Amino acid sequence: MLKNYFKIAYRNLVKNKLYGLVNIGGLTIGITCCILIGIYIINELSYDRFNKNASRIVRVNTEYSLEGTVVKTAGTANIAGPRFTRMFPQIESFVRIMQSHEVVGYKNRLFDEQKFLYADSSFFKIFSFKLIEGSANDVLNGPDKIVITEAMKRKYFGDEEATGKILRVGRSDYIVTGVVENAPVNSQVKFDFIASFITLNEQEEWIHLNNFTYLLLHQDNEIATLEKNIIVYMKTQQKLLGLKSGDYVSFHLQPLTSVHLYSSSEGLAPTVAGLNPDGNIVYIYVLSIVALLILCIACVNYTNLATVQFAKRNAEIGIRKVLGAGKLQIFLQFIGESLLLTMLSLMLAVFAAIELLPVFNHITGNELQSAMLLNPGSLLIIFAGGIIISFVAGAYPAIILANFKLIRILKSGFSFSNNRGGFKSSLIVFQFMISVFLIISTVIILQQLFYLQHKNLGYDKEQIIVLPVDEQMRPNFDALEDAIKLAPNVKSVSAAFESPTFIHWDDAIRTDAGQELALQAMPVAPDIVQTLGLQIIAGNDFTLADKKENDTTYNSSSWHSFFILNETAVKALGWKPEEAIGKTIYRGNPGIVKAVVKDFNIASLQEPIRPLLIFLDPHYRHIHEIFVKVSGNDISTTLASILNIWKERVSHRPFEYHFLDDDYSALYKSEQHTAQIFSIFSSLAILLACLGLFALTAYTVMQRTKEIGIRKVLGASVKNIVGLLSKDFLKLVIAAIIVASPVAWLVTHWWLQSFAYRINIQWWVFIGASISVLIIALLTISFQAVKAAISNPVNNLRTE
Repeated sequence: MLKNYFKIAYRNLVKNKLYGLVNIGGLTIGITCCILIGIYIINELSYDRFNKNASRIVRVNTEYSLEGTVVKTAGTANIAGPRFTRMFPQIESFVRIMQSHEVVGYKNRLFDEQKFLYADSSFFKIFSFKLIEGSANDVLNGPDKIVITEAMKRKYFGDEEATGKILRVGRSDYIVTGVVENAPVNSQVKFDFIASFITLNEQEEWIHLNNFTYLLLHQDNEIATLEKNIIVYMKTQQKLLGLKSGDYVSFHLQPLTSVHLYSSSEGLAPTVAGLNPDGNIVYIYVLSIVALLILCIACVNYTNLATVQFAKRNAEIGIRKVLGAGKLQIFLQFIGESLLLTMLSLMLAVFAAIELLPVFNHITGNELQSAMLLNPGSLLIIFAGGIIISFVAGAYPAIILANFKLIRILKSGFSFSNNRGGFKSSLIVFQFMISVFLIISTVIILQQLFYLQHKNLGYDKEQIIVLPVDEQMRPNFDALEDAIKLAPNVKSVSAAFESPTFIHWDDAIRTDAGQELALQAMPVAPDIVQTLGLQIIAGNDFTLADKKENDTTYNSSSWHSFFILNETAVKALGWKPEEAIGKTIYRGNPGIVKAVVKDFNIASLQEPIRPLLIFLDPHYRHIHEIFVKVSGNDISTTLASILNIWKERVSHRPFEYHFLDDDYSALYKSEQHTAQIFSIFSSLAILLACLGLFALTAYTVMQRTKEIGIRKVLGASVKNIVGLLSKDFLKLVIAAIIVASPVAWLVTHWWLQSFAYRINIQWWVFIGASISVLIIALLTISFQAVKAAISNPVNNLRTE
């Protein structure tokens, strides 16, 4: 019997190739989308869970308040780990990690390595990164020791043994004590090199938040208790830390498995929230809903298309009933056909997902592997999902067909009664609601991204080349700067601690009146205002004379420090810009306010502008990046000239550069990926919705064949027929637009609230999306309507 059902299903599929292709194609697209998004979501949710101690590992986050300004960061002082481990018995061990990038050399080859970490010797005991060579107890237990990944072993040593080799890191020699497997793609901690933390020879202190600290607890149920104990302990340390009443320093514990997705939602800035914290739980929820909506559209399409096809098989159903077929047999027959089509679609979808995975990786910025899809667990879930889809999509027509009375089929043929027309109409409305929602959301997301990329930030990020600075370059920095200034098309050169796109340096100042202010700080070289295009409101830029007065080399009695404040800092101190000029403020030592600059964004536009202090760094002790402002004419010649200067004056490190606007774009990777995904899936949603509309139009034309023939005989024009068949469907699309628009507004308005700087949602977005959907729907309907309108009425009447 089952074999017979599948044979009939196959014959109907061959007989009605167009409907079969549309059915299979729609389901394949929907299932493929679900598979790709499913892999992405599973990967995001699996971050750091490969660690066998994952449930017992927490990251320490710092929160402090100074004069009412609250700052949250994942950075911690280097004393936090060892002090807490000594104080609290719940802690088994700790590890401190400091991110860096170093020039690594072997023989005559030099590379600027970006994924370079310093970590305590407990690193491989706490985390489950697998060592291929070396012992977890020994590889980082002394100074000048380094562990490299498999990829770096091949890069530097080829097939040679790595352990025992010497790598040059900056000016120091490190012995390779171990080789570790490459970090998994779902690891928040990414690295190529791990050097021993003890090499840094740092004294334990509470001031500088330069490290990430992870604790391994004895029990995973002790997190809340330990956090309360730490908060109570830090209250006893306020006086020792020199804090005034109302100010505080505290710490919060974040489970390792939540770092990747929850750092943003917990108020930790994305760029500093972890070693690789570019995930966002909000986007996981959004993509999960999108995947389900796409699959719903695909299932609705199948239901509609199956309805059209099954309605033309009234003779077959009648004969089967006459020959004694029961309701269950009719139901199983059509569910069997649904299962066959779904399984074909499922196999095609798995193949399509594997082939499209590289493209999907490019869109999402991930490194997903097809092995995640082909493991037995994933395949079992996909197969079970296919069975569910076949029943969900095929149940409605199968139940209706199985329950139709034989006498009605024999008298007038098969047709759905009017009371079920509301259900079909609801499906159309539902499909286009999803489509309209996705289109409006996509447009608003793209508008916000365009706004972020083109907003006046208060500085000029265009045509600025960024070069690295290290300790060996600082003594001869002035000569290097002067040489670069002479390169063709170079307009100005300066330097700073870090890129202005995201300033990490937390600091504080005090006025003569005793007022304190927590702020961000930016050590710079002269000409920073000109190079970055900052706008001075009051005062003057730093000069070479300021730099000389700031020089303490010869214990100059005329020593002064000079500062520039932004508008927000001046307002927080209760001054007007003009009043601030010449005032003395204290950053440890006294300094004079030289200028006030217009506010510029020193972080993602998801955050408001904070107070900022810019100060000269005369010996370039804290300078890490050179900014070269160029005209933009003949960039290749400019870069070639700078390369020659680099080779001559900075022979100890390779020539590595990037542009400042690349740093800025990197702040919004999650948003860019989300916008791309929405753009693609909204297009697929409207395509699938149109397939469903195509099916319902075809069904309506089939049901009204006689009516169309009579109307044509009585003189109805093509325009009249098309209008007759189109108006009811267009009403459904308009209803979908009316329902979907406020929902889209609410959701996008909620999303925009996560940005301190955002667009206003424009009314024309909804009008434009509505018109676009109506045009697409009309074109879809017109295909069948025009075909019916131009057909020969004699043939229509004869068919009836």
